[in-house]
Amino acid sequence: MLGEASSLLKKHFGYEQFRDGQRKIIEQVLNGTDTLGIMPTGGGKSICYQIPALLIPGVTLVISPLISLMKDQVDALDQVGIPATFINSSLSSQEVNDRLSDVQYGAYKLLYLAPERLESHAFMEEIRRLPVDLIAVDEAHCISQWGHDFRPSYLRIQSLAGQLDSSPVVLALTATATPRVQEDIRRALDIAEENTVLTGFERSNLSFQVIKGQNKQKFIDAYVKKNQSVSGIIYCATRKTVDHLYERLRQKGIAAGRYHAGLSAEERELEQDRFLRDEITVMIATNAFGMGIDKSDVRYVIHAQMPKNMEGYYQEAGRAGRDGLPSDCLLLHSEQDVQVQRFLIDQSQGDEGHKEAELKKLYQMRDYCHTQGCLQAFILHYFGEGEADDCGRCSNCLDERSSVDVTKEAQMVLSCIIRMGERFGKMMVAQVLTGSANKKVLEQNFDRLPTYGLLKQQSAKDVGDLIDFLTSEQYIGITGGQFPLLYVTQSGKEVLLGKKSVMRKEAVRISSVALDDPLFEELRSLRKEIAGEEKVPPYLIFSDQALRDMCAKQPATSDEFLDVKGVGRQKAEKYGNRFIQAIGVFLAENEYEAKTITEAEKPAKKAKAAVKNSHLDTYELYKIGLSLKEMAEKRDLSIQTIESHLFRCLDEGMELDWSYFFTADEEEQILAVLNETGSELLKPIKEALPDKISYTAIKAVLKKRQIETREGIS
Repeated sequence: MLGEASSLLKKHFGYEQFRDGQRKIIEQVLNGTDTLGIMPTGGGKSICYQIPALLIPGVTLVISPLISLMKDQVDALDQVGIPATFINSSLSSQEVNDRLSDVQYGAYKLLYLAPERLESHAFMEEIRRLPVDLIAVDEAHCISQWGHDFRPSYLRIQSLAGQLDSSPVVLALTATATPRVQEDIRRALDIAEENTVLTGFERSNLSFQVIKGQNKQKFIDAYVKKNQSVSGIIYCATRKTVDHLYERLRQKGIAAGRYHAGLSAEERELEQDRFLRDEITVMIATNAFGMGIDKSDVRYVIHAQMPKNMEGYYQEAGRAGRDGLPSDCLLLHSEQDVQVQRFLIDQSQGDEGHKEAELKKLYQMRDYCHTQGCLQAFILHYFGEGEADDCGRCSNCLDERSSVDVTKEAQMVLSCIIRMGERFGKMMVAQVLTGSANKKVLEQNFDRLPTYGLLKQQSAKDVGDLIDFLTSEQYIGITGGQFPLLYVTQSGKEVLLGKKSVMRKEAVRISSVALDDPLFEELRSLRKEIAGEEKVPPYLIFSDQALRDMCAKQPATSDEFLDVKGVGRQKAEKYGNRFIQAIGVFLAENEYEAKTITEAEKPAKKAKAAVKNSHLDTYELYKIGLSLKEMAEKRDLSIQTIESHLFRCLDEGMELDWSYFFTADEEEQILAVLNETGSELLKPIKEALPDKISYTAIKAVLKKRQIETREGIS
């Protein structure tokens, strides 16, 4: 049956072989095994039930959380010749009855439903009349109260499966599930743990970046302008920020749209359709936007404010690069973002236990923003994949910016905060330092302070950016509440006393994710023209990946066109001649060399090659007796990266003395906590130990235990 599945994959979707995990999931489903599949966004989860739906005799029910997701999926299936339909609140009762009747008589192989439909007893009776052989649960993390998007209606799915005489197979699929959420899904749907297929959470085509201490508006202006030929999403925590950015970008001539719960349903649908049809290039939105968006050619996702948890962040960031092409995920962080999210959590519904859990996730998100280690490795560890190698492509792995000593300026700022009684916010402090004659400054007699006007050669905005930087480095703290105030942390006091120096990296250079290729742009225009004729989003005609492959292969016949990645027989018959003709005309009129992104040219691959044996250079420094700090300074790398190099050396069998990392007494204390808690999460272990025991020591003990277990040492 798998051979037939592979033929259907090529016929309908234009792919020669299944991706990681797809083959195993499909095999289990066809064998009648209830399955949980966990694959990264863009990993091809939909194919895991769409192909089996064509092979099993009955109908496949797809439980899907959003109307827009259903419509996109059904439109996409229609494009490749697979009969599918949906039932949701956008239909009249007569339309619902007609579609149910059509399903019963075999007109459709897939029926998409919102989970809330399962709460209707009358509707459940209608479903019981259908020959249901497979129930696919999309966005399955919604079934867990520990997930980031809990939907109580999802809990009715197992009851539905139990009521159907056909005893359908249940397939649950998600991209973002911690070990605890995975366990919840299995329990709710009665799926055995051994029937979980986990392909990993890594997105090798995404470049993650955390940007701190810079003016957010200026950065967004410059980034969007440089990348205005491609599609992007900017996420904000509040409607107010969405509206502000939307107006700002439109005034600068950017084709921008907006999406949040304060707009009417009609306005939201219109903005979403404009984005899908490439009538606007950037969507500015709250987290209300995106779960149902299957747009494959989003080249960047910017978070203008820090999200409240890692699950939400990774799902939203993962909307970039679903077609597998290189894409950017940027998080612009300021410490005030933490206060905004704390306020939103405090105002949310739920008991104190739920809010406490949400706060814990928020602080883990803040830890991500402050880590000096690999960002992708941090994400993978959060989702339970243990220690991961540095990705070689995130902002921390590739940070080669030079640093400037700003200790003197930092001391001026910190001193000013203290002299102002640590009772004011960023703007007031900046005004005092720049010598503002603002009425409030004069009323408080701050013009008499020795710090008044110390930075008058700079603008208040520049000083505000410096304050943001010092806050992100935790020299300045921010109080909670609606009007956060600045105070000097213990680390900041050490700077004031001259015990610490402050180095600030130069501003992040704005990158471009667009690839300047004239034939690709020509094919994009043709794709948009055809999409307009058929009234569907352009990416449903062909993905960017397919267009890139056309540029590389330059097909001149129908058979050659079928060799293009992502081109199935139905699409080749519908659109092949027009694209072949467009390519031929362009090549006849232009000298052209394809600028495809080959494996060797991808930034990720280049970066990985560059750092491939970097751990060996670190090992040479270890052998001559340098400390972790000395090695980090000498190599201009973070201490966390140096640690990972040494741990890799251990994995490869090189000799290192464990006493370099910890004493015998520290090892004994760490092991005692490990045995007591049974957890290998670093933060809880650290909190249970004396302050003098470092994270480095804990990680080294864990590494030693891992190696001894692997080698069978008792």
